[in-house]
Amino acid sequence: MAPLEWSRICCPVDFSEAAQAGLRVAADLCRRLGAELVLLYVESAARVAAELPPAGGLDGQLTAWKETASRLGAQRVTVARAGGSPEVAIVEFATTGDVDLIVMGTHGRVDREHMLTGSVAESVVRNAPCPVLTVHPDWKA
Repeated sequence: MAPLEWSRICCPVDFSEAAQAGLRVAADLCRRLGAELVLLYVESAARVAAELPPAGGLDGQLTAWKETASRLGAQRVTVARAGGSPEVAIVEFATTGDVDLIVMGTHGRVDREHMLTGSVAESVVRNAPCPVLTVHPDWKA
């Protein structure tokens, strides 16, 4: 069996506790593997309508998460943005962005649309072109 060569790991972030758990695991994997970490923020119309802007603004929050990933050991951290429904946008980014692994929380922020259609993580696991590692928010790495 050929060794796993995960050089680009995507961690979708929505600033939730579950996304924080995913970030901790993704940053640790990047530290161990020397991989690039891509923090992916998906801006959906339903989420924007239902939420207040994050404290410090979106750019400030993404910068803070990037700094946290660096403090956790990830040496190369980039930020990407996408639009649309998160489950579709994450899979599309992984498909077109040369992503080797997706690490994400199992219970992110849920808007009305997702209560009706199901779990974003479940959809990503079913449709992603690469392995997906899901992290429960209660798991403390």
